[in-house]
Amino acid sequence: MRIIFVRHGHPNYDLDCLTSLGHKHGDAVAERLKDEPVEKIFSSTCGRAMETAEHIDKNFGLGVEGLEFMREIKWGSADGTPVYADGHPWQNSDYLVEQGKDLLDKTWRESEQYRNNRVTAASDLLGEGFDGWLEGLGYKREGDYYRVGKVRYGTIVLVSHGGASSAALAHLFNLPLPFVCSAICPDYTAVTVVALSEKDGALIAPKFEIMNDARHIAEIEEKKETVYA
Repeated sequence: MRIIFVRHGHPNYDLDCLTSLGHKHGDAVAERLKDEPVEKIFSSTCGRAMETAEHIDKNFGLGVEGLEFMREIKWGSADGTPVYADGHPWQNSDYLVEQGKDLLDKTWRESEQYRNNRVTAASDLLGEGFDGWLEGLGYKREGDYYRVGKVRYGTIVLVSHGGASSAALAHLFNLPLPFVCSAICPDYTAVTVVALSEKDGALIAPKFEIMNDARHIAEIEEKKETVYA
């Protein structure tokens, strides 16, 4: 099975919808994916993600299934005590780099930047939801890997957010969230493709096919941003 991760287009965060520019991004990623053998489209239930998914679905007519667990993750102080950069995961990753810290440290949850940051529990909770969803698609978590069962689809699309998709990929590949946030800063409608073997009964690890491809919006004005959500 292949999972095509897509970040939403340019949003109006206050209204949780796409802007006119975001709809252009949606059209562009729909064109980018129109020849993919998509069998199912999933999306975060946030409006900006659902609208992006609906653009993609215009080429397939499959309908969009909402996933509550893929809504954007929260960050900030867990108990009201001030935290660096209000807990913003990308700024925290940048800070760790500036301090010469190891982004691959498996004990990242206990670090000063994350032990009192809501993003830690939120990303772990998303990982649990992601595993439950994958099990329903034919992949059951066993330790750090997945056991292949009855695979339901060949290629699916999952539209979500910068933080939620980073947390999902961190969990899927057993990588620390700070590393993923540093390594992958998805642009609007950026495409990341992950492949999972369909060998019945095998214990498998996922593989990247494509990472963070946003070339389809390269010619669209004002595509860049500084906030990932």
